Amino acid sequence: MTATKQANFPPPEVPLSPAVAAWVARLKEEILLLDGAMGTMIQRHELAEADFRGDRFQDHPRDLRGNNDLLSLTRPDLIRDIHLAYLEAGSTVIETNTFNSTRTAQADYGLENLVPELNRESARLAAGARDRHLAEHPGANALVAGVLGPTNRTASLSPDVNRPGYRAISFDDLVAVYREAAEALAEGGADFLMVETIFDTLNAKAALFALSDFNDCRDDPLPVWISVTVTDASGRTLSGQTVEAFWNSVAHADPLVVGLNCALGPAQMRAYLEELSRLAPCFVSCHPNAGLPNAFGGYDLGAEEMAAEVGDFAREGWLNIAGGCCGTTPEHIRAMARELRGLPPRALPPPRQGMHLSGLEPLAIG
Repeated sequence: MTATKQANFPPPEVPLSPAVAAWVARLKEEILLLDGAMGTMIQRHELAEADFRGDRFQDHPRDLRGNNDLLSLTRPDLIRDIHLAYLEAGSTVIETNTFNSTRTAQADYGLENLVPELNRESARLAAGARDRHLAEHPGANALVAGVLGPTNRTASLSPDVNRPGYRAISFDDLVAVYREAAEALAEGGADFLMVETIFDTLNAKAALFALSDFNDCRDDPLPVWISVTVTDASGRTLSGQTVEAFWNSVAHADPLVVGLNCALGPAQMRAYLEELSRLAPCFVSCHPNAGLPNAFGGYDLGAEEMAAEVGDFAREGWLNIAGGCCGTTPEHIRAMARELRGLPPRALPPPRQGMHLSGLEPLAIG
């Protein structure tokens, strides 16, 4: 079990870059916008294998179609245009195209050695798009979130029902995987690091350990954003934790932001966002899917309808940052910008007192 480090809340002051400091100041005054789905926008282009290969990977022995992160190298124009579209829609944070830019994920394509370049160049692409947008919009402020996806391995569960004690990856291996990606994202110009779509808390703890070690070696530590995925109406992560147990497990990392994303639409995410908002003495985000997937794997929740639901979260006082995950587009972000304009941000609650432990369930001793 894990105890929260309540004595450190609110999170201690850390040196922030001027851009991040300005963004945090805005967070205290208004609800800010994350971008929407990268994959959804890529799918609109109906790319072929040749788009993913480009000239550089013509002779690669494995199929590459579907490796969206590789497009940062083979179709940087397309990725840059997607970033710009979200910035024009009102996003104040854009995420790097690095959801699968780890050795474990790229091993499926035989491109493990490309991981540092993928992260570095994806961060540079996003930063370049941000800089272009800011040059065209004096006085605006936008940041780049260096995305660390959940990997395609789980440290808590066995992938073999006949071998419950087996694990496909170790904690130490995950730490190395996340550290490698984080270093390259920082080199490419990410303003902070986002551990997102967390389905296994042990994976997330490996990421947070790697980021803590990484930041300890820097004069300018990068703030951390954590975003968990509640998989269904059970209210639990895939590895079995409730929202409160999850928060108890990761609060020691003193994140700048904690939030929820993926798996659910805003209506299904509502109760879990309310709970996280009550618990966390830091900024809270949500970027839900555009509803639940339909029979064809698509998402049908329209921009205005989704914006209205997210606006209701804001009026309840639960939100500091909103955005979109699977199925969302610049139209969804633009609608959210209209809906959230003028609504006050969530006020940070005081730290909880007492001892707060976590297994699959939380345990509070007070």
